[in-house]
Amino acid sequence: MSRIPLVSPDDLSPQQRPVYDRIFHGLGSPLVGPLRAVLHIPELADRWQNLGQYWQHHTVLTPKQKEVAILVTARRWNAQIEWFQHEQRAHKAGLDKAVIEAIRTGHPPPFVDTAEQCIYAYARELQMHGQVSEPTYAAALAAIGRDAIVDVTALVGFYTMVAMMLNAHQIPMLDNEPPPLTMADANTLTTLPAADVANT
Repeated sequence: MSRIPLVSPDDLSPQQRPVYDRIFHGLGSPLVGPLRAVLHIPELADRWQNLGQYWQHHTVLTPKQKEVAILVTARRWNAQIEWFQHEQRAHKAGLDKAVIEAIRTGHPPPFVDTAEQCIYAYARELQMHGQVSEPTYAAALAAIGRDAIVDVTALVGFYTMVAMMLNAHQIPMLDNEPPPLTMADANTLTTLPAADVANT
């Protein structure tokens, strides 16, 4: 159960209604994630959804590259809804099932795509240490280019904010879906292993 009331489409204020409508139009589906809490502050929710729309429609990253970074973030923070939604999107984008499952279970992902492996390494270090080593940065820059490395950095930050909103307010899964991620301790972040680069 959520720690705060979650905004319902049946009980929106005049300030919330137009923002909700824009979010619903952008998503094409009911709200299931952090915006259910963020809508308590309509202006924040509106700016939030505008930024989310950028990565949905305008990012320079490919769909698979984008989902690698988001899955790293969701797994690091054990954000159940974030993982649930983006695991589905990763499959739809064509990301290797073995890579998805390895990230979910905390095993080294067996990448065969160099750019995806570099994004994983970059996002992993950023999440694990708050910094990116020079070799990892240089490899990512060479693999995906200047604009994409800026994009993926901001993407990791955005989905960290999503994870924090979900976790802090304990926003529940919908429709009694079981949590997809297991955790050794509810108060411990997941340690992400380095990727298996033997096949890259």
